[in-house]
Amino acid sequence: MNSVILPIGRSGFEDIRENNYYYIDKTGLIEEILRTHGTQVTLITRPHRFGKTLAMSMLESFFDIRRNSQKLFEGLNISDHHELCEQWMNQYPTVFVSFKSIDGLTFEDAYSQLVAVIAELYKNHLYLITNEKINSYDKRFFDQIADKTASKTDIKNSLLELSKILATYYDKPVILLIDEYDVPLAKASEKNYYPQMLDMMKGLLQAFKDNPSLKFAVLTGCLRIAKESIFTGTNNFISDTLSDTRLNEYFGFTETEVRKILKDTGCTEYAGRVKAWYDGYRFGNFDIYCPWDVLNYVNKVRTNHITEPESFWEHTSDNAIIGTFLSRDTGAIKEKMEVLMSGGYIKETITGNLTYDVLKSSEDNVWSLLYLTGYLTRALPEEMDPWDTPVNGQTALKIPNAEVKEIFKNSIDQWFSSKSASCDYGKLWQSLWTADTEDLSRQLSDLLFDTIIYHDYSEHFYHAFLTGLFSGTEYAVESNYENGLGRSDLVIKDRARRRAVVIEAKVAKKEELLSAECEEALAQIEERQYARRVERAGYGKIVQLGIAFYKKSCLVESK
Repeated sequence: MNSVILPIGRSGFEDIRENNYYYIDKTGLIEEILRTHGTQVTLITRPHRFGKTLAMSMLESFFDIRRNSQKLFEGLNISDHHELCEQWMNQYPTVFVSFKSIDGLTFEDAYSQLVAVIAELYKNHLYLITNEKINSYDKRFFDQIADKTASKTDIKNSLLELSKILATYYDKPVILLIDEYDVPLAKASEKNYYPQMLDMMKGLLQAFKDNPSLKFAVLTGCLRIAKESIFTGTNNFISDTLSDTRLNEYFGFTETEVRKILKDTGCTEYAGRVKAWYDGYRFGNFDIYCPWDVLNYVNKVRTNHITEPESFWEHTSDNAIIGTFLSRDTGAIKEKMEVLMSGGYIKETITGNLTYDVLKSSEDNVWSLLYLTGYLTRALPEEMDPWDTPVNGQTALKIPNAEVKEIFKNSIDQWFSSKSASCDYGKLWQSLWTADTEDLSRQLSDLLFDTIIYHDYSEHFYHAFLTGLFSGTEYAVESNYENGLGRSDLVIKDRARRRAVVIEAKVAKKEELLSAECEEALAQIEERQYARRVERAGYGKIVQLGIAFYKKSCLVESK
């Protein structure tokens, strides 16, 4: 147990193996890729933080002709396939490039980063320009790419030209590995320079189109961008997505792998917490855990002795897609979100071929994006009502685990706070100070109806609802204020006008009991003298309100 060193934040296969960091054997991916090596281009789409970069680094180590990787793969599953290893291990020139760092507020910023990534890739192959096989034109092109003076047209052609130069040098076709190919497009869509970045990426990916120097290529990303948008003219192209089964066990941790990790690290007793928080993803026929979360949780337990789970995934993502989703602000979305947050499922049509520029153009597209990026997963048949089978291409979707539910909860809270801050609550305050209970009842009921409830209709929820609603104004809002003989739910003070509102809230079990609960709330204010202390502090006018809630209905009465 003590000898296990977890590779937190490390995605380099050679780094992990050479330093004897803990590694879950995923080398079966190599054999599966080679089963269809006649396919020129394979696109693998999975959410972020499910091991795509590590998998591509492993492929590079296995295939790259410049390496001697036998020792790295000793003891791993692929080493048992002697004939395959003899034929393929370190036998082909291999290009591995990751676009996951490409970002910027403007296209120029992002393009500069892209140029730097391509330049670094070329610098890794500087040995090419000293060889007599490479002609002077290619050497000049190579120099311009490496020193970042190349034109945009040359950058577009850089992967194609590098594969040709490598094939000439080694007299063998090239294996091309591109990690997170769609990140530049995702960032460009967020920052409004999508057309320019799409044009650039189309140029780079022409290395797949009728390229005689290409043995085969593997790409990873979150989305399968529509072929007509970016892969035009690419022949023999296949995708492996969340719905497929061929490669799904090689991204993320399976149940068996998580049990092994917990056993090897002495954390078996926390299996239930790990499952509740980090399991629940359904890739093809496999039940999958998020590896980033599992490793971080186990590491926290072992180093800090803290066993309470937390959202590690949230710390590495801005979760902007959820905010965008909530900002659509339609009743249908709110109702479906409440179903999801209560542990239920919804049925939606998932679109596999998307382009980032139309992701937010329809509700269907946004549900698809939430599914493809890991915020939702497929519900199993046994989790659905037997009479409610999805039809017409629909997919039953649910929130995968407690971690993602926490992310949704936080996003909903931020959305409600932002929305509350931007609303004009003048009429609400007027009704509050004048004790217009009929209008208050109507306004609070309307606000409740417009709110996404993410847990049971408990006193805690309604208390937080009222506190959030009345906070952030010119008035002092005191929650659970120490008053008289007990604690009132809410006290709102207007010091300038020497007036205050004392609120006691109740939850009714039935809608017809709302009035009775209001009366009980008012009686409690009187019996426990909640208003007396406020009065003794110098406030002349004190409004006493009893508020009762039943689901999204509200009734307000005053003394």
